[in-house]
Amino acid sequence: MNLKYIALSALLFTVGQLIVWIQVNGPIIWTWAKEWRWALMFCGVPITYLFMEATKYAVDGFQGEFWPGRFLSFVSGIFMFTLMTYLVVGESISLKTAICLLLSLSIILIQLFWK
Repeated sequence: MNLKYIALSALLFTVGQLIVWIQVNGPIIWTWAKEWRWALMFCGVPITYLFMEATKYAVDGFQGEFWPGRFLSFVSGIFMFTLMTYLVVGESISLKTAICLLLSLSIILIQLFWK
């Protein structure tokens, strides 16, 4: 296991998920995003590149295994969605959501530390 590659993968997945959040939810929230929907669609190219690179680093970091990187992508998406929805929309985290977040964190910890 190469923690440097795993950390880089997590960073790239998180940045990609941030852009996805803006791309998908922006037109619901902001007027400029409604008017510039077509421009947000072009964000798909850099998002795809980020996810491709993140996947490559995840597979390298987890010694050729694909599943841990998929879970890393999933959990980074869950955490980014939670953070952005709270910060931008003001939607708070319920007990149910908090438990789900802890469970998603446990998925990553299992992948990292279970031999």
